[in-house]
Formats: sequence, structure tokens, C-alpha cells
Amino acid sequence: MDFSKWQGMDPHLLVGLVNTELRNQSESLDDLVKTHDISEEELIEKLQAAGYDYQAEQRQFR
Repeated sequence: MDFSKWQGMDPHLLVGLVNTELRNQSESLDDLVKTHDISEEELIEKLQAAGYDYQAEQRQFR
């Protein structure tokens, strides 16, 4: 997936893309952000602002 414009994405669409990537391609959130060269802190902040929290045990935002 192309995450190059993730910062401008609607967070409700972004969460679906992130969760799909976590489920199908990445071992962890750390792996996802390193693979796509994005800021983990900024990603978490953007999704938290929309009401999503990262659940490490399930490897997804809810």
C-alpha cells in the first residue's frame, strides 16, 4: 500500500488501511511505520484524535 499521503487522509479511511496492512503485511506497528518510513507518534496521534486507540494484543486500531 502507498502511505505517502497518509497525513492528509480522512482518519476513518486511514484506520482501515492501517489495520489491513497490520493484518496482511506487517508483524507489528513498529514494522509498519519503519517499512513505510512514517512517524509512529504522528500516526497514533492522528488516529487517537478520531477516537481510535492501538490495541497491541490484536495488532489493530479500534
